Amino acid sequence: MARKMSPAAKRYTVRLAVLMSLYLVLFFVATWLFRHDRPSGVIAVVLALAPAVPVIGVFWAVMRFIVEETDEFMRMLLVRQCLFASGFSLAVVTVWEFLQNFDLVAPGNGGFGAFFFWAMGLGLGALFNKVTMGTAGSC
Repeated sequence: MARKMSPAAKRYTVRLAVLMSLYLVLFFVATWLFRHDRPSGVIAVVLALAPAVPVIGVFWAVMRFIVEETDEFMRMLLVRQCLFASGFSLAVVTVWEFLQNFDLVAPGNGGFGAFFFWAMGLGLGALFNKVTMGTAGSC
């Protein structure tokens, strides 16, 4: 039986949906503008960094979820999930950078940066919680 979402989980879900929607819009607008009418100067920098703002907001939303969750067990699961995600993303990015340093892989990462691997790590962290604790939580 599924556990009912806590008020904190509901707020997190809304925040995440808004932030990821904003990210998609900003990413596609910036990509389109750079491909069709390449901006320059300060406008280019602002446009290039604009999609990063909602991504940073996602980190805030996850941490806010941990603070707002009142169930101590659920909070512990979230912290474990975030620690797993952080370790996973740091490991992947570190290995990739060493491979780049020794010219074993091409420069760049094809758009897969630390956030991508951190988000993957959140999913793997939930799976880790499910296997080791019997539940992944409510969200």
